[in-house]
Amino acid sequence: MRALIQRVKRGGVRTAEAHDSIGAGLVVLLGVGEGDTAADADYLAEKTANLRIFSNAAGKFDHSLLETGGEALVISQFTLYADASKGRRPDFSGAAKPAEAAGLYNYFVKALREKGAPVRTGIFAADMEVEIINDGPVTIWLDSKGKQATV
Repeated sequence: MRALIQRVKRGGVRTAEAHDSIGAGLVVLLGVGEGDTAADADYLAEKTANLRIFSNAAGKFDHSLLETGGEALVISQFTLYADASKGRRPDFSGAAKPAEAAGLYNYFVKALREKGAPVRTGIFAADMEVEIINDGPVTIWLDSKGKQATV
C-alpha cells in the first residue's frame, strides 16, 4: 500500500455528487496494491497519524497530525501504482482490483479515524477534482512493503 502525504493549509475534493474539504492537516493520496492486506493499512494509518511533520515554535518538525488537531482528507489514487518504465502508456497492473482496493481503502480510513484523526474522504473510483494547498511544501512518500518513509 502506498501513500503520498502532503501537509496542507487546506484541501478539498469535488465530484459530480459531492464536495468536501479540510482545513490545516494532511491530504493523503492512497493507493492499494495487489496483495496488500489489513496489516499494510494499519501500518500506514499509524504512520500517517503520528508522523512528526508539523513544525514547533522553533520551526522544527516536531508534531504529528494528532498533536496538532489537524484533519485528514483521504483520496483513492490507484495511479500511485503506475509503472511507466516501458513505452508511453503507464501500466497499472500492480494496483489491486477495484473491489479489493475499495475494502482496504475503507479499512485505512476507519483505522485512521480510530487513531483519533478527523477524516474526510473523496468517493472511491470517482472522477474527482482535488484541491491541495501544500504547506511548506511538505510531501512524504510511504510504502508499506518497504516499511520506509522518504521525504
